[in-house]
Formats: sequence, structure tokens, C-alpha cells
Amino acid sequence: MIEGQANNRWGLTLTTHISILSPTAILGYGFPEASFREGLSRRPSAIAVDAGSTDPGPYYLGAGQSFTDRDAVKRDLALMIEAGLDLSIPVLIGTAGGSGAARHLRWCLDIVQDVLLDLNRSAHVAHIAADQSVEEVTRALAEGRISQLGPVKPLTERDIIDSTCIVAQMGVEPVIGALNQRADIIVTGRCYDPAVFAAVPIRAGYPEALALHMGKILECAAIAAVPGSGADCMLGTLDHDGFVLEALNPDRHCTVTSVAAHTLYEKADPRYLPGPGGVLDLTSCRFEQIDQRRVRVTGTGLNPSERYTVKLEGAKPVGFRTIAIAGIRAPDLISQLDQVLEDVRRTVFQNFQSIDEADVSVIFRCYGRDAVMGELEPLRDLDPHEIGLIIEVVAATQALADTICSFARSTLLHFGYPGRQSTAGNLAFPYSPSDISHGVVYEFSLYHLMTVDDPVSRFPITVDLMGVRR
Repeated sequence: MIEGQANNRWGLTLTTHISILSPTAILGYGFPEASFREGLSRRPSAIAVDAGSTDPGPYYLGAGQSFTDRDAVKRDLALMIEAGLDLSIPVLIGTAGGSGAARHLRWCLDIVQDVLLDLNRSAHVAHIAADQSVEEVTRALAEGRISQLGPVKPLTERDIIDSTCIVAQMGVEPVIGALNQRADIIVTGRCYDPAVFAAVPIRAGYPEALALHMGKILECAAIAAVPGSGADCMLGTLDHDGFVLEALNPDRHCTVTSVAAHTLYEKADPRYLPGPGGVLDLTSCRFEQIDQRRVRVTGTGLNPSERYTVKLEGAKPVGFRTIAIAGIRAPDLISQLDQVLEDVRRTVFQNFQSIDEADVSVIFRCYGRDAVMGELEPLRDLDPHEIGLIIEVVAATQALADTICSFARSTLLHFGYPGRQSTAGNLAFPYSPSDISHGVVYEFSLYHLMTVDDPVSRFPITVDLMGVRR
């Protein structure tokens, strides 16, 4: 709540400061009710939560599935929605269902409806679509309005057509549009992570740069505290000159180091944070320890972009995966493992000569040596005493992936090599059956920027009365 001013429906009339409550880093990760109640006691002007990420990879976007559990999401939403309705403050959910496409949005809205029915309440619920049509993206490509984002391949029309889902990352403008329609609950498709936290302060007249920077930290909730946790609450309080961050669990506290470190989180350049419509300039930021639990941040700037761009994300199927997991503890094999694995790979394709190597991938991941960093691993030459091996095969069909993985696994199990001392088997399997059919494999087909004339028109807003009909 904003001090020194009678509260309107949203508590948005500006006087001195405004607070936003972030319950958890990802909707469905959970949070202690005691921390949440402490946050509510501060009378925040909104409850906001990020519900998605590209961190789990392209599968969830391509398959239209959530990477969070439905029951866990419903538990979090039940607490948030009841509190929002009781306090007459908006509840904002960014990137519904994890990836923010139409199927994810419907999935989250179904949960919202269930919660409202359980609470015997009704609410005006806005949902903001982020899906982009093949025709629109193809036209943008032809008009030169799509550019690469980082070290990705130039986009082709084939990439667009093959994508099962294409979403664009909306900024704060569509969220503010939904607030202007007096929605009690806002559920967005794919959304710039800070946007649902920054929209209420920006709409109320607070500096956009500070609101977005605060949102950048709040979207991960108490990860920016010590000890950090993605399953605990954080409060951000913004005024005209800066903002204050406070962990709401008495066992956690914010420090200059923890908050500054999270400001640097997930950025290619520590000085700048690009987003829809502009780039946050962090070169003049100052972090001040107010007391043992709170940190104040000032000095954030914003450089508006000449052209408004939104990030496109798309996923397409590239085959089917089968894996086998095994352990290796034979020093004589570990010392020459690269050569043995290459010999096994060659044997696979010699046995299935009708298969083009370009159509089947056989991958060996050696955990305990270099599976995490690959060629960048600085300790790769050290000899581990054991290795966890994942045999991975990606092929055009599940049956073919199963066949090739089975053959690669059995070949390695009994493969002879110089100095071999045990002939019983080279691999120890923790599971039976050893081979796991993993299903469809997706890859990001779009990870590009698209220039748009209007930051709102590509993200249609719909408001419905949901819950109990009275």
C-alpha cells in the first residue's frame, strides 16, 4: 500500500512509495505461508510471480506442456488469489504454464478457474496471448524485421514452418493495458520476466528504469537473499529515487553482495540488460546496506531503443530420443575411454550401413569427467576413479532410436580393448530395463528478435468474469 494516500481499487494513486510482493521464483516452486503472510502485512500494491523460463529447454514449448506440477501451481495460486481478492490488489502471472504459448495459457487459466470455484469467489481475469502466426513471422522475415539474437543461425522460412509453437516476449505495455481494463488477475503468455513486477509501478508513474531493475530481481524472489532460495518470498519497495529489497523470512537477509550479484545474473554484459523497448543501464548503480535485512538500490538508467523489438521463441521436433545410463569403474577402460567410445560409435554404423550418420546421433556423456562443460572443461585430463555414462541416441523414429541405443549399449558392454582385465562386462546398470525411450526431441528453431510497430497489438488482451457466477 502507498503511504499518505487513500487506497483506490488497486492502491495505485502515487504519493511516496509502492511495494510489490514476489512469493516465489517460479509459480509452483512453493513458498512458506509465514513469509507470505509477512509480505501481506506490509500491504503491497500487487502480488506478482513469474511462471516460466527457457532454462528447461525447448521441449516444453514445443510439446505444449508445463515443467511445473499442476497441484503445486494450484497450491501457490490459491494463496495468492485469495490474498489478492481480500486486499483488492491485482495478482499478475507472467509466462503462464512455463513457456507462455496458447496451450500453456489455457492450462493456467483452468487452474485459476478451479481456485476461484474452491474459494467460492469470482474475479475479472485478463489473459494476454503471446502466440505469433507463421504468416506474421514469415512476413517479418521477408521485410527484414527479424535479426539474430546471439550466436544463432540466421532464420529461414523452413524454421518458421516447422515450428509447433512460436511466441513473442511481451513487455510491460500489454500488462498495463490489462490493468487499465481493471482486471483482478492477469495471466500472460510469454512475458519479459520483470514486466509483471514493473507494470503496476510504471502505470502509477514511478521511474521505468527503477521499476524494471526491481522486477529483474523480484522475479527470482529470495534467490537474491542469503541464504538464497527460489521457494521463498521477497518484497520490493520503490520510490522516485530507488528501491529497497527485503527477504520476508527471518532466516534470510539481503546483502549488498547478494543483491548486486543477482543484478549481474543471466546477462552477457554486466553493465547492460536489454529488454523490449530499451536497455537498462547499470553502470551507475549503487547498492547500500540499510540494515541487516534490507538493501537499497539507486542509479539505474534506461536507454530506449530506436526500434521496438520483441524476442521470438519457437520450437520444432527433430527426432526421438532413447537413453541408457551406466557406470564405469575400470581404470584400464577409463584411461582410454575416448578411443573405446569412438570405436563403439564406428561399430554401430558399420552394423547398420543403411542408416545415414547425418540422420542418427549417437552421443556419449561422461559425467565425472567433462559431461557438464565438454571441451571447455579445464580438468579433463585428470583420471577420475569412476564415470557415469549416458548413451544417447536421437533418430527419426522411436523404434530406430531404441534399436541403435540397444546396439550401442550392448556393444560397449562387451567391447574388447587393450589391457582389458575383466570380460564379464564394462558397464554397471542402475536400472532394469536399462534403456529408456524418451519420446520426441525438440530444438529451438527461433531465438531471434522481431521489430514491431506497436508493443501491444501483437499481444491481444481478453478479460472474462471467471469463478462463481452470482
